[in-house]
Amino acid sequence: MRIVFRWAARLVLLSCLAVLVVGVWKREEVTRLLAVNSLFAEDKIVSNFSNMDQLFWTKPVLRGDGPVSPLPQGAAMTLPAGSDDWIKQRALTGLLVLKGGEIRHENYYQGTTPQDRRISWSVAKSFLSALLGILVDEGALALEDPLTQYVPALKGSAYEGARVIDALHMASGIAFNEDYLDFYSDINKMGRVLALGASMDSFATSQDRVRDAPGASWKYVSIDTHVIAMAIRGATGRNIPSLMQEKLIAPLGLEDDALMITDGLGDSFVLGGLNMRLRDYGRFGQMVLQDGVWQGKRILPEGWVKRSGTFTAPTAEGQQAYGLHWWGARDPREGEFFARGIYGQYVYINRPQDVVVVVTSADRLFREKGVSDEMVDMLRQIVAAAQS
Repeated sequence: MRIVFRWAARLVLLSCLAVLVVGVWKREEVTRLLAVNSLFAEDKIVSNFSNMDQLFWTKPVLRGDGPVSPLPQGAAMTLPAGSDDWIKQRALTGLLVLKGGEIRHENYYQGTTPQDRRISWSVAKSFLSALLGILVDEGALALEDPLTQYVPALKGSAYEGARVIDALHMASGIAFNEDYLDFYSDINKMGRVLALGASMDSFATSQDRVRDAPGASWKYVSIDTHVIAMAIRGATGRNIPSLMQEKLIAPLGLEDDALMITDGLGDSFVLGGLNMRLRDYGRFGQMVLQDGVWQGKRILPEGWVKRSGTFTAPTAEGQQAYGLHWWGARDPREGEFFARGIYGQYVYINRPQDVVVVVTSADRLFREKGVSDEMVDMLRQIVAAAQS
């Protein structure tokens, strides 16, 4: 009996040691997975959105050695009536209004500061669109080319037959569940892939369910942005942070380096992993408003801004308009388009009125009915107020 007990005790001890070893070995992965599960918790969301480098793998997108480009201070504006309630209801963390390239309003909320590098979420998609426009102009790849031309690993997947432009229009035709509130949705599976250090590329090439023919209909599918990045990497042989740094970020003269979340293999989470200061988002928006010209130098090819903000995606009646990874309102207006991310991130551009509005938020109710339309309405009110 004593021998049996002794062996049982040893087995328990060995089991505990095995668990301890695995726990230490996988500590970082477990920590990141736990971070994903509490990323949007009410008591953590504001801090998390300013400190994503403490939760995920990241790579710097360096600002370069040039001077910080000026954002002159203009006359202070009065925000529209009801703004205080809107700021609280939508859980804003930052608000920046530029009129004619001058700061007309800048404020930070919920303990955030001008130095915080806030997570962009899907606002990052519009940055990738800008980078793609530069590379297309340089001849690195073409919008009408099939994705498999640059990413042979997509052959046999749901992306076979889809072109670069189809993914850019969110019309690839793949079936993908983008419900952030469904634990088992594809988008949340992707989040766990990211947290555990697995390969985003492998996740993309494993997609095998088709919803519609490529280019036939619009459905917002975030993984489409990742396959665009795969095509860029395949066409250039370079990673996204180095390309973005050289061709987009350094020319903007940012105040601070940007950060890009990556998977465990170092490939960028381009569909939502860019982190920047509020004013630096404003610099990007102002450059886009100015037709891709910044500080007297052309960054984006001529005509790319107009094409990006023209709503050519095959959206259905009643849906918000969509261009080349840029959004439009349900009642789109000429020269008005915006980058948008979950939980209330916006870089809104109104070219006719010469206004850029940047909003960062921690809005856990962003999916409620009518919120997106309410945001557009308030942004338009801010534009009107900025005219005085």
